[in-house]
Amino acid sequence: MPRAYSDDLRCKLLEAYEAGRGSLQELAGQFGVSWGYSKKIRAQQLRTGRKQRPPQLQHGPASRLTAAVEQQLRCALRQQPDLTLAEMQQRLAERAGLSISRSRLWVWLQRLGLRHKTNRSGRENKTAGRTSGAGRLGGNR
Repeated sequence: MPRAYSDDLRCKLLEAYEAGRGSLQELAGQFGVSWGYSKKIRAQQLRTGRKQRPPQLQHGPASRLTAAVEQQLRCALRQQPDLTLAEMQQRLAERAGLSISRSRLWVWLQRLGLRHKTNRSGRENKTAGRTSGAGRLGGNR
């Protein structure tokens, strides 16, 4: 992925333009950037009054894993360490009014360094007892 141009290059281009050393198109060629980039940074400078890059905004929605929700998860697991993901999901829905998928809940637990109980009462793996190819047709004879 391409990296952003440095603030130093940006400032030098804008200072050269302010000093009247050429048009934005000419300076873009001299500094090795596109004319569109030079127009963009000049417009940003006029809008904000700064030559440096504007501070980066947060992308996407804010996380629903707030400090209060994190505290509820930790407290619930401290009180009952063998909670399943489904039970934790249900508790969050009841206590925090938060509807969340099990996979997202698992990601949150991993991020917090917590564990969850696995359900050992599920179906057994069908391939658990097989050996490596001896029982197949055309196996070793």
